[in-house]
Amino acid sequence: MNAADVFTTLDVELKPDPSRTVVRPFSFSYPEAFKADRPARSKVVVDRVRALDDAMRKRMRDLLLTPMRERHRNVEQVLFRRFEEMRDVIGEGEFCEDERLLIGAYFSQEYAFESAALFNPSIVLLEDEAPSTPGAVRFVMSLRGIGEGHISSITFRTGEWGPGDRLQLDPPSAHGVPPRIERQDDEWVRLVCDDSQDASETVIFPVLPSQRQGVEDLRLVNFTDHDGVRSIIGTYTAFDGKDARQEMLRGVDLRRVEMRPLAGAMTGYKGMALFPRRIGNQFVMLGRQDSENIWLLRSDDLYTWETGTPIMAPKYPWEFVQLGNCGSPIEIDEGWLVFTHGVGMVRGYCIGACLLDKDDPSKVLARTASPLLFPSAEQRGGYVPNVTYSCGALIRDRRILLPYAIGDEYSAFAVGDVDDLLSVMVPA
Repeated sequence: MNAADVFTTLDVELKPDPSRTVVRPFSFSYPEAFKADRPARSKVVVDRVRALDDAMRKRMRDLLLTPMRERHRNVEQVLFRRFEEMRDVIGEGEFCEDERLLIGAYFSQEYAFESAALFNPSIVLLEDEAPSTPGAVRFVMSLRGIGEGHISSITFRTGEWGPGDRLQLDPPSAHGVPPRIERQDDEWVRLVCDDSQDASETVIFPVLPSQRQGVEDLRLVNFTDHDGVRSIIGTYTAFDGKDARQEMLRGVDLRRVEMRPLAGAMTGYKGMALFPRRIGNQFVMLGRQDSENIWLLRSDDLYTWETGTPIMAPKYPWEFVQLGNCGSPIEIDEGWLVFTHGVGMVRGYCIGACLLDKDDPSKVLARTASPLLFPSAEQRGGYVPNVTYSCGALIRDRRILLPYAIGDEYSAFAVGDVDDLLSVMVPA
């Protein structure tokens, strides 16, 4: 068998939908050169709203809510909450209901979070949810959506896999629902997603200064700690327009999650992925700290990563430029199965795999000499040409479900067999 024959592509695709929007915070100020001797621009807008007469405020309320109610559930609640978030700017005082609603609207924007792209999927089991079909499993996927300004957000889909290679995606909600932001300090926040009726409604958009330009490439893992506590954890890249760093999303479920930065010398880079359990009583991650090799990182503290070692370097032409992981390692009988990405000519991204030793994952046992998935002739365009990429896969009964992105634009799915994959690997 050739490496390119291991996976079979399913007739299921996820494409961006510009009609899906979310109401997110909006802020504005004067340019630095024009700030002197002027009140804050936000305060000027608040004063303008308060100067309106009752009839005009009522008319504006109707113009606002009639279309917004069609696209957003509980939009009044979202706008009232935004008003309260702006209290430090607005100041104390009595405000009527219409004033609070309109001011909240002026400091909000409707954002089409996946208008340009829906890609780089990750996938984990929903271990506590029963499938509707015997022999199936429930899962949740994260996807990176790109909207106006090339800003990245995270959105979710759920579905069932099995029996066999049956794949059923749940229809996404028409609503995008912003989480309630409980700011803990300048470095981390808790997101409360209780307003979402299902996972597809939750949109995680930039909320911290470090994320100003995007929350990118969430790599999810079902993590079980040594005390038996299970969590869904995801590492992602926070990008402020200049610098990138690794941050972590953590929650027992997807209703309440924490977003906080990772500390340490190894975290100012992209592409870290957590192993699903401790090894030798330490947390372990993969990364690509030097933008060329796959690194192994160990730490006693989940949030601090100071040291690491490169364990796998480019060897074959399709990976000469760069190697990296495609999500968290998956534990199988033979060791840790890791899907990888390689970058070759014309910045083409292909997907391969390697096998790490179960007890000592710094040892690479085998790897694919040829890519498993790569851009075909009809897939070489897209938002970013020549890219095939993934942020995670599932294995069930030695069968693999691999969601992957094409052209940094949309997502597809492939299935394959663990034994077939191992058969095309060569000793490292």
